[in-house]
Amino acid sequence: MIIKSVSAKSIYDSKKEKTISVTINTNVGDFSASAPNGKSTGKNESKPYKKNLDGDIKTLKDFTDYFSDEVIENLEDIRRVEDVTEGHIGANSLFALESAVLKALAKKKNKKVWEVINPKAKKIHRLVGNSAEGGKHSITSIDMRKPDFQEFLLITLSVGKKAVEENKKFKKIIEVELKINDKKFSGKTTYENAWQTSLNEKQVFDILRKTGLPIGVDIAASSFYKRGKYYYKNPLLKRTVEEQENYLANLIKNFDLFYIEDPFYEEDFSAFSRLLKKFPEKLIVGDDLTVTSVKRLEKAIKMKSINGIIVKPNQCGSLLEVKEVCELAKKNKIKIIFSHRSGETKESILADLAVGFGADFLKCGIDGPGRDVKLKRLMEIEKEI
Repeated sequence: MIIKSVSAKSIYDSKKEKTISVTINTNVGDFSASAPNGKSTGKNESKPYKKNLDGDIKTLKDFTDYFSDEVIENLEDIRRVEDVTEGHIGANSLFALESAVLKALAKKKNKKVWEVINPKAKKIHRLVGNSAEGGKHSITSIDMRKPDFQEFLLITLSVGKKAVEENKKFKKIIEVELKINDKKFSGKTTYENAWQTSLNEKQVFDILRKTGLPIGVDIAASSFYKRGKYYYKNPLLKRTVEEQENYLANLIKNFDLFYIEDPFYEEDFSAFSRLLKKFPEKLIVGDDLTVTSVKRLEKAIKMKSINGIIVKPNQCGSLLEVKEVCELAKKNKIKIIFSHRSGETKESILADLAVGFGADFLKCGIDGPGRDVKLKRLMEIEKEI
């Protein structure tokens, strides 16, 4: 497969913010892909653009002649694309470009994208569905309280189409419960189309338990950590690291939490490790801690900080690094959770990547703009497999 030309443009994500769409013209046709935007971002993840979006759009156009010299026949040949772009574009631009290349390869080989990654892939993953939100993902008015924790999650027991339907059913049940228990509940949704609530985390967990599903939480602790303490607003209080550990331990026990993502500040590998040691049967998941980085994952493995890792391809941009992260995680028996971002597009390739790279879970919301297309693609893959 030969790339004849590359072009890019800005489009709007589900938060109405600008992101990038990349189109390549090849000897097998034209292919486009787009990248999402994160609202809550780890400080160690790669910058989405080298300087800015417009700069990356111009760079990709200017580099067209360099791409035309490269022949790409398989996933590993994406290295040739990265050699050309290294240091010149950001992670969002690289991810969109490489996703378009994967689509072209799939067309050339008469395969699906997941088959290009791994033709022997058979696993359809369970879903992690965001049912209610707080923190940076919530869009409540300034005078309205919201949970300090970022996402309240349902983890399906089933997979594929059955899991998609299961999550939607329970989201409606949660809506009914919020109407009863949250006097300020208005039926509004957040950036990821989860329910917007003024309740605190304990009250939300009480509601989620009624579904009978395993439940989880993305605490996104770095978002309310400052100078050695965790500053809560609902209710208003602050906790030391030790107090945070004790509080989370009690929550895990009292609400039988199965999945705990980013429970501590993104540089506190030791605190993650202590929590995992206390609860080895639970999923202690790194996102801001690991930012889809081989080096960060290696440190987490060395310190025994996690047994689950979020993989967001646009955190690093490179699908080859995504592959390396997944291989390293599997080798060390760390569960893999492929994840969307808060600002999504109509791009569906995340489902193919999750299946191709052997994810254990897919976290892409329950429904709504930018989410439905990925879930639809997952159901298509289920039929293909």
